Amino acid sequence: MIHSGAVIAAGISQGKSATFKCDFRILEYFRSDQEKRDFVSGGAAAGVAAAFGAPVGGVLFSLEEGASFWNQSLTWRILFASMTATFTLNVMLSWYHKDNYLQYNGVELLFFVVMGCIGGLLGGLFNYINYKLSVLRIRHIYRRRNKLLEAVIVAMVTAASGYLLVYLSTDCESLGKDPTEHPVQMFCRDGEYNVMASLFFQTPEASVRSLFHDKTGTYHPLTLGIFALLYFLLATWTYGLQVPSGLFIPLLLTGAAWGRLCGIGLGYLLKDQESWLHIYPGKYALIGAAAMLGGVVRMTISLTVILMEATGSVSFGLPIMLVLMCSKWVGDLFNEGIYDIHVQLAGVPFLNWEASSLTYGVPASRVMSHPVVTLLPEEKVERIYSILTKYPHDGFPIVDNYIPDLAESATFGRFRG
Repeated sequence: MIHSGAVIAAGISQGKSATFKCDFRILEYFRSDQEKRDFVSGGAAAGVAAAFGAPVGGVLFSLEEGASFWNQSLTWRILFASMTATFTLNVMLSWYHKDNYLQYNGVELLFFVVMGCIGGLLGGLFNYINYKLSVLRIRHIYRRRNKLLEAVIVAMVTAASGYLLVYLSTDCESLGKDPTEHPVQMFCRDGEYNVMASLFFQTPEASVRSLFHDKTGTYHPLTLGIFALLYFLLATWTYGLQVPSGLFIPLLLTGAAWGRLCGIGLGYLLKDQESWLHIYPGKYALIGAAAMLGGVVRMTISLTVILMEATGSVSFGLPIMLVLMCSKWVGDLFNEGIYDIHVQLAGVPFLNWEASSLTYGVPASRVMSHPVVTLLPEEKVERIYSILTKYPHDGFPIVDNYIPDLAESATFGRFRG
C-alpha cells in the first residue's frame, strides 16, 4: 500500500503517462522534481492511512522515513491526503472493528520494557540474517530462473513445515457458536478446530487478530514457541524474495506469537498476584508485536500512532511508545534498520537526516568546488544555456541579492533552492 500510494501520487503529479505515451497537458505546474517528491511523500502517507486506518501515523511515517525535505505546508497537505484516504476507507468498509478496552498495571510497564529489549535483540538478529541472505541473493541468485526457483522452494518449505507442525500438534479447541471463525479443522474431532492449523494456514491478519483476542488457555506454550521460531525464520527469508510478501504483517504476527507466550509465562509465574495484575495474554501479544516491528524497522513516532490507531485503544499509547523506544535503542547497538540496510544494498543515494559521523570536523570547503556557479531566481535563457553546456554537473544553487554581471560565477547570495 505504501508503494502503491507513492506510485499513484507520482503519476498524478505528472499529468502524463510514459508507458502509454500520452500527455494530458494538465498539472504541468507539478512536474518539477520538488513537487514530484512532495507528491510521492503524500502518496506514501495515504497508503499507510488506507492500510491501517491511521492518518496521523501516515503523516509521521512519511516524515520519518519517506522524505528527505520537509516543510510546514507539506505537513498539512499530507495530513489532508491521509485524512481523505482514511475517510474513503471507512466509507467503503461495511463494518468497523474495535478492540476491547484493556487496562494495564503500572508494574507491567517494567515487563513491557523488558519485552521491548527482547524485541530489539530479535530485530538485530532478523536484520543480520536478512542482510546475509540479501548479499547471497545479489551475488548468486540474480538470474530470473534462479529467483523463481527460490520462491518455489520457499513455498514448498513453508507448506511442508506447516503441515508437519499441524500433524504433530494436538491442540484442539471447540468451534463455539461461529464455525467460520476458525475454519481450519485438520486432525481434530468434529466440532473442534486445530489451533496450530488456524495460526499457520489462515491469513496472517486473521492470525494476528486471533492472538490478540482469543481467550486465555487457547494456545499451548510449546505450540506458540515453535510457531514463533518458524515464522521468524520464514520472515527473514521471504523479505527480499521476488514475491510481494510484505514486512509489517509477518513481523506483527511473529511478535504477537512470542508476546502472547511471554504473557502465558508471566501468568504461570505470577498466578498468586493475578487478582491485581490482570495479566491477559492478548495484551502481551500486542506489546510483543510492537516490540518485534520496532526492533526491525527502528521507527518510533509513526509506529506508535499506527498501532495506537489500529487497535483503537488510546490508553496503550504510553506502553507502545516505551516498547518501541527500547526496541530501537537495543537494536541500534547491533545494526541499522531493515529499510536503511536495503537502501545501502541497492546503492540508492538517500539523504539522511543527519550527516555521517565520518564528516564531523570536515569543513565544507574540503568537499566543494570553488567558485560556486549560481543562478538568479529569474534568468535569461542564454545564460542558463551557456552554464548547462559549459559545466558537467547539473546541480546549481539559486540565490538572490547579487549582481551576476560582476562575475560569471558569483560566490555569495541568499540561498533560495
